[in-house]
Amino acid sequence: MPLPYGFLKGRAIKRPHLQSKPHRNEIQYHLHFSVEVAAAPWDVAVNVGTSDDDDSLLFKFVFDFHHPMVETLKAAPTGQTDLTGRSVLPALDFERSDILKDTGDWRRSDPMDGTDQTEPASTMRRLLLRADDAGWMVYAFGRFYDDGDGAHDIHMNQGSTGETFRNNGGEPPPHWDGNDVWQDGAIFVDRGAQGFAAYFARFTQQVTPTDDSGNPAG
Repeated sequence: MPLPYGFLKGRAIKRPHLQSKPHRNEIQYHLHFSVEVAAAPWDVAVNVGTSDDDDSLLFKFVFDFHHPMVETLKAAPTGQTDLTGRSVLPALDFERSDILKDTGDWRRSDPMDGTDQTEPASTMRRLLLRADDAGWMVYAFGRFYDDGDGAHDIHMNQGSTGETFRNNGGEPPPHWDGNDVWQDGAIFVDRGAQGFAAYFARFTQQVTPTDDSGNPAG
């Protein structure tokens, strides 16, 4: 059964701040900000790196993002759009759609030391601050919180190795965030006359291609 997934569309209404979260043998870092949904703040946790060089974040910033999907996003209502179980854009799948076409190579992040001065945290923070100041519309694709209002897993959500991430096709256990298809996360920002900016991320330990369940193929 797929996890609740979709995107939030709204103004960024709280300044981004860095938070750390222990995860097995590493510390993962997220930039948290809020999107206004029905006059209330919804938290968004954007993955921006880890402390472990063996599980680095790979990322892309695209400041001239051109894809027909942007027209779909512009026409979407503000607030929460549920895409759970969808297998076509605007649900995102980095392997099964052309969303990454012409977006360039993945860049590897440096291990993080608890500050937001490394990439991609530094650039993401500046982009979100500018969105807040300018009133730009932000689109946050990810999985919805199972406790509270918000979205997380803002990265590729397939290809992870290890049994704890494996999608066995059954009911996921509580707080599971493992493999699936058409559930990848990303951030898009509509900068008006400057066009769309996009942020994509994955981890070095996520393996492609993937099978129909989102597990590493082969």
